[in-house]
Amino acid sequence: MTWAVSGAGAVERIAVPKVALSTISVYPENTATGFATAQRLGYDGVEVMVTNDPVSQSIDSLRRLRDGLGVPILAVHAPCLFWLNLQRVWGTDPWGKLVKARMVAEELGASTVVVHPPFVWQGKYANEFVAGLKRMQAETDIRFAVENMYPWRASAPLVGERRVEAYSPGWDPTEEEYPHFTLDLSHSATSRVDTMAMLGRMGSRLAHLHLADGSGSNSDEHLVPGRGRQPCSAVLGLLGRNGFEGNVVLEVNTRRAPDQQTRDADLLEALVYARRHLVLGGVGDGRETRQITV
Repeated sequence: MTWAVSGAGAVERIAVPKVALSTISVYPENTATGFATAQRLGYDGVEVMVTNDPVSQSIDSLRRLRDGLGVPILAVHAPCLFWLNLQRVWGTDPWGKLVKARMVAEELGASTVVVHPPFVWQGKYANEFVAGLKRMQAETDIRFAVENMYPWRASAPLVGERRVEAYSPGWDPTEEEYPHFTLDLSHSATSRVDTMAMLGRMGSRLAHLHLADGSGSNSDEHLVPGRGRQPCSAVLGLLGRNGFEGNVVLEVNTRRAPDQQTRDADLLEALVYARRHLVLGGVGDGRETRQITV
């Protein structure tokens, strides 16, 4: 998308990344509501979170939503989630889920498949994941972008907080040689890492951004950007200045919204925030910025 910005009496047109809405941002509402919300609020497209909603699993249903509402599908999130009980969506073979996600992306014009690192109990899949994903990536132009997760922590107060490793080879994908990454800012808050340093490690392999905020609590909050402690504006500013060619996707938790009007207000605030900081380059927000190539 191209925006016009003015300064010192001149008007300059700059290209900024597209800003999409994850369909999970309207949960517990369904996939169709996600498309309709993106269209109503003026998002550039959607990321389809494949869940137990049959519409999210069907190429034909997704095509009808895309074409009927004029909302492009920019990314597909493979059914990796644990908390939505997605172990049997598109079968039980994790490699089969990635093959299906790639097929949906290719059929519907998406550029990216978002995937989580395997869980430790997915033994053979976890052991083969790095090499297997490289092989799959070599067979397609669709970008498999591995998402940063977080160590699981005990919810009860402890003397010395216990951290449980749930992912294999690990929750931090920058420790492996994956071709592409998804940076999730809510997850970086939960893991309590230096987000800008993680962004620097991802470098030019960053393909996708899940934009949300977090306070650093044990829970994965997915707050509206600007309501937590993550350097959301600084990240957006760097991507805007550096000509990031991937997508920015709002993945925001609106489950507590009492009605559509409140949810729309939150998601519109998130959209305006993203576009403003992509265009302004994070200048004047008081946060640290670094020179990072993406």
